[in-house]
Amino acid sequence: MNIALESPTQAEVIRLIDELDAYQKPLYPPESHHGIDIEALSQPNVLFAVVRDARGVAVGCGAIVLQPEFGEIKRMYVRPENRGGGIAMALLTRLEGEAIARDCPRFVLETGVSQPEALALYGRAGYARCGPFGTYADDPLSVFMQKDAAQPAGQSAATRSK
Repeated sequence: MNIALESPTQAEVIRLIDELDAYQKPLYPPESHHGIDIEALSQPNVLFAVVRDARGVAVGCGAIVLQPEFGEIKRMYVRPENRGGGIAMALLTRLEGEAIARDCPRFVLETGVSQPEALALYGRAGYARCGPFGTYADDPLSVFMQKDAAQPAGQSAATRSK
């Protein structure tokens, strides 16, 4: 497995994002879908990472949108047939590391209530629920989470305080 910062405009990466949209869009009404498009993912303040298998095939992706006060995790996706082996956690850890290297102080994200696997991943990575941030409004279908950048991946706030 190889995880590297790459362009989101590659055809096989666009297919990954299309797969993510095809999964998420039936789960939520349009007003509760908060994905960002390829143009937004291509901005200079976005770190976009691609996971490739041993054959070089893109099997996952994710981004972090850097703002002065936080980095927002966006577009995390691993193909279903590649799940269960730690790829998503490795991808998240890589994105966090890249953001920390750029002095990002805190990580935030929005995910949906109908995505228990995502909620479990972020919980294992040390994210805790919080209120809406940035331009998000309160939404009963959204779960907002945050994590201090100084907190190591995979360590929950409860574990850290013991």
